[in-house]
Amino acid sequence: MYLQVERNASQETIRNYRSDIHQLARFLQRTKKDAAPIRVEEVTRDDIRAHLHNLDQQGEKASSLARKLACLRSFFRFLVREEVLRTDPTEILRSPKLPKPLPRVLTKDDAAALMEFPTEPSPLPLRDRALLETMYSTGARVSEVVGINLNDLNEADGIVCLRGKGRKERMVPIGDLALQAIRQYRRSLKPPARNGHLSSPMFLNHRGGRITTRSVARMVSRYSSRLVGGAVSPHALRHSYATHLLDEGADLRSIQEMLGHASLSTTQKYTHLAMDQLLAVYDSAHPRAREAASPLPGKDRKSS
Repeated sequence: MYLQVERNASQETIRNYRSDIHQLARFLQRTKKDAAPIRVEEVTRDDIRAHLHNLDQQGEKASSLARKLACLRSFFRFLVREEVLRTDPTEILRSPKLPKPLPRVLTKDDAAALMEFPTEPSPLPLRDRALLETMYSTGARVSEVVGINLNDLNEADGIVCLRGKGRKERMVPIGDLALQAIRQYRRSLKPPARNGHLSSPMFLNHRGGRITTRSVARMVSRYSSRLVGGAVSPHALRHSYATHLLDEGADLRSIQEMLGHASLSTTQKYTHLAMDQLLAVYDSAHPRAREAASPLPGKDRKSS
């Protein structure tokens, strides 16, 4: 209830928290000498450290370990706050260091090509086209785009309401091509889906219910696998949206608001992405960009 009511956590987040806590309980039960149920008051820092070490030995990724530790921290802090526990066993545990690779960004040509891959004039391909256009047009997270309802879209003003982390709402511009793709998709549906209640989901699965984030991820992977660079995740469309806006002169504050970032520092990573692209263009196009790789006069050359 705390996660759902006070923190406005999504159902997916709640499922992950429940799974991570149960995973710790199962590990402790396996390693316990007697068969008595595990009591939360008995869990120690060494228990949690041993659990994380065991997951690491099994090949769990550092990002997954960090997420699981963050979940356990939140759980035990809650128990301390509710005075169920006196001390927090996760208090001085350190998260694993995570690599920070720059996210993959599609070129503008690849982004345009991706939008064109769904071609059949039937509901599911038209839905896929509308989803791709909407994600690239708005920079929406995959969880946000599947959460769009019919009454969230204001076609007249070209604006859509997105519900981000913590259920925070923000209004984001949506382009004409995305609106056109949505109209074509909705027109292809048979009643009552097309004329559903305004709070009905915008994007439907084949059974008429709301499409899931996993289905969207599979769809994006399937179409993007045709690109030269291979398949991408839905988040790559969000990165591409921000980087392409920056390339075209949009300021960071505006991009921050449209992405729904709480901190400008989160948005600033896109300046690095844009710089990487500029350097790549420079290296390939400038006549003296690779001069350093050529032999200098009088060095390593045979005299004629």
